[in-house]
Amino acid sequence: MTKHFTVLSRVLHWLMAALLLAMLFIGVSMVASLSDYHRLVSIHKPLGALILVLVAIRLINRLLHPAPPLPAGMPAPLKFVAHASHWLLYALMFALPLVGWGMLSAGGYPIELVGSFHLPAILPHSSSLYAILRPAHTVLAYLLFATFLAHMAAALAHAFIFRDGVFESMTH
Repeated sequence: MTKHFTVLSRVLHWLMAALLLAMLFIGVSMVASLSDYHRLVSIHKPLGALILVLVAIRLINRLLHPAPPLPAGMPAPLKFVAHASHWLLYALMFALPLVGWGMLSAGGYPIELVGSFHLPAILPHSSSLYAILRPAHTVLAYLLFATFLAHMAAALAHAFIFRDGVFESMTH
């Protein structure tokens, strides 16, 4: 069995890492800056749609090309946490754009992608549904950011402390 992820897996991983970081900072900036809100939301919406498409591709790729095995000497509880955190990342990468799309649909806001191309609404217009989904989107964003930071910390621990090849499986 290979010790490295496929090239496509690595490209999708690092591309999505950059997009997710950009998206999280854009989201925070949207909330903090009223003057730039409309410009930032015009970036946020299509970027969310792109992330949703990429995570679907990434999941299919992951199912077709499983991750390399974790080191044999790694304790079973750490292996469980590693696998669970990866699946949590996938769940959040799907949930966040879907909740955002649903929130905007419920609020009656179009999701413009390019020019006059819009995503269709996935939920009916409903102020009460919008009121539920808006804070849910925020909570999921904070959860994704925390999970992302934990993932990054674990990757750095594998690279600089454990030196067990886990980090290199995604970089070489």
